[in-house]
Amino acid sequence: MRRGMDSMARVLQLLLLWTLMVSCHSATIHFEDNVSFMLNQPPNKLCAFCDVLNATCKESKGKCKTSCDKHAYCEDAEEVCVTLWRRNGFHVTEETLCHNPQLLLYGQKLNDFNSSTCHMKRTTAHEQTLFMCACNEDLCNQEFTFDKKDHQKLTPSHKRRPHEVPQQKSVPSENATSAFSKVANVEIRRQLCKFCDNRTSECMFKEPNCESSCSITSICAADGQVCVAIWRSNGTNATEETLCHDPTQPIYGYKLDDYNNKKCIMKEKKTSEGIMFMCSCSYEEECNLNFLWEEENVAWPDTTFVALSSLLPPLVIAVTMISIFYCYRVHKKNKLSKKWENNQKCIRHQNMECSDDCAMMIDDDRSDISSTCANNLNHNTELLPIELDTLVGKGRFAEVYKAKLKQNTSDQFETVAVKIFPYEEYASWKIEREIFSDINLKHENVLQFLTAEERKTDVGKQYWLITAFHSKGNLQEYLTRHIISWEEFLQLGSSLACGVAHLHSDHTPCGRPKTPIVHRDLKSSNILVKNDITCCVCDFGLSLWLDPSLSVDDLANSGQVGTARYMAPEVLESRINLENMESFKQADVYSMALVLWEITSRCNAIGEVKDYEPPFGSKVREHPCVESMKDNVLRDRGRPEISNSWSNHPGIHLVCETITECWDHDPEARLTAQCVAERFHEIEHLDKISERSCSEEKIPEDCTENTNK
Repeated sequence: MRRGMDSMARVLQLLLLWTLMVSCHSATIHFEDNVSFMLNQPPNKLCAFCDVLNATCKESKGKCKTSCDKHAYCEDAEEVCVTLWRRNGFHVTEETLCHNPQLLLYGQKLNDFNSSTCHMKRTTAHEQTLFMCACNEDLCNQEFTFDKKDHQKLTPSHKRRPHEVPQQKSVPSENATSAFSKVANVEIRRQLCKFCDNRTSECMFKEPNCESSCSITSICAADGQVCVAIWRSNGTNATEETLCHDPTQPIYGYKLDDYNNKKCIMKEKKTSEGIMFMCSCSYEEECNLNFLWEEENVAWPDTTFVALSSLLPPLVIAVTMISIFYCYRVHKKNKLSKKWENNQKCIRHQNMECSDDCAMMIDDDRSDISSTCANNLNHNTELLPIELDTLVGKGRFAEVYKAKLKQNTSDQFETVAVKIFPYEEYASWKIEREIFSDINLKHENVLQFLTAEERKTDVGKQYWLITAFHSKGNLQEYLTRHIISWEEFLQLGSSLACGVAHLHSDHTPCGRPKTPIVHRDLKSSNILVKNDITCCVCDFGLSLWLDPSLSVDDLANSGQVGTARYMAPEVLESRINLENMESFKQADVYSMALVLWEITSRCNAIGEVKDYEPPFGSKVREHPCVESMKDNVLRDRGRPEISNSWSNHPGIHLVCETITECWDHDPEARLTAQCVAERFHEIEHLDKISERSCSEEKIPEDCTENTNK
């Protein structure tokens, strides 16, 4: 009996041992499978990844390629590739990124993310229309397609291209109305017009029976708009532009007074850029297809020669008087220049009156180009004798060259900067040219503009902006290379605030009314350092005139633009107050505060100076996306660090208080740019009083301490 029990126990032991061996083997296989899976697991999705940038693609092309040239792996395995496309008037932007399809993006759910291609779908977010697509393969968001039905549903806005219809010479008005109603579900007065952007014209000056080269027929976007044609010539080539326009609003500074005609009769308009003719018409479809020139009396009567002979002496006298007056003004200006250099310095301040001497000497005499040369250039209608020298900067839309502007036939030249836009970036060039062309923009802390040109080169048509050249480069480069003194800090900070205050102001330093301008892309790389270590603001490609006539809809179409790192909280969240134009200025002030922080961080008055870092430095990647900045600025309420040691210097302490007020989360609580400029003026005044007090009391120890601080 006992022997049988021992045998049974031995059998049970063997069975238990066998079970343990099988379990260990199974666990080993499972562990090896897990290791193998982890080693062979592919990386996360690779996507095109860029912040908001200008897009070259239009929704009518069908299939498009993104302008983004950067790639990145998604942070999470669940994320897919996404492309966002927006149109604001003629300005088109796009954004490429990674996103988790289980989460909302701009309040929308991604429903098509399992596709291998990126197919755009129209949606609405924050009261603006956008197109969005998602896909689930590497780099699948580099290309995207539009559905024709979707792109026809884009809601038109002021001066936006109307819905395009199939090309046809004469469409009955009933068909036009019904076709548009099916697209937009609204009833709009039927008016078909030719509608093309600025393009080369095949029409010669005053050529009879001249026909536009535009092949696009469009239904006007708004009720009451009429057909318009504009023909320009600069002596070497001719361009034309056809569009719809509201006759109650001016276009290029002129009112349409002939729109009740059935035919488009060209009338000459004054312009400093060459010859410009304009016509408008209505009541007939495509009435701006044919250009008719304004009639002139070619056949002179026999008495014409006698009349001209009698007018010749007064004409000679008038020309002589004008020449004498011109020479007198030039002589007086040169005399004032010498007087200015020797005796006076005109300080522009809101509460000071600007004398006649100051008004005449408003030219910027601290750049590498002379004021006399600049004045002559602004009235030049011929291409300038410019020789490109070296490439000094390259952006997403243009390249900047240092160049030589030759003087007559001599070997002398002026150094200028030439910003060259390719043919595809005409819209960006046009916006910046129009901003620069505003004579009221001129200020010592705004980049000095000389002229704009269209040029034909071996590589195709190019668009040039010619400005003053500043050899010290932009502020970001300067701060990277230099640690600045307290005096240089005051010059840079004060001049930056004065430049932004001038843009935002509704009058010039001499009291002349002007339209306020918001920059909308203020950052240290868009600010140049002049020879006297002061700032001047440049790059107005995203700027906006705050014209009181703009409606809320017009402002809403301005879009979310700028550089994500410098965007104000309300801009990141797309919740800017469109009822108050001051909101756009408040966003500029936030960006300016970040630039002032950059300048402060490189001043030796704060104590230990670290290597240059942009705002939010290591907290975000080199080119952060909007979503990343939302986490830092909106969710965490983060701002760049202000060290306690900075407060040891009384002047820096006051500046830090100003910076903190300027980047307040509540836009209404921020200071104005004019207030910041006045605070810098007060700090400079207190600094001078402090230095004078030290000198009078003859206490070198205290003065030394203040200087070291």
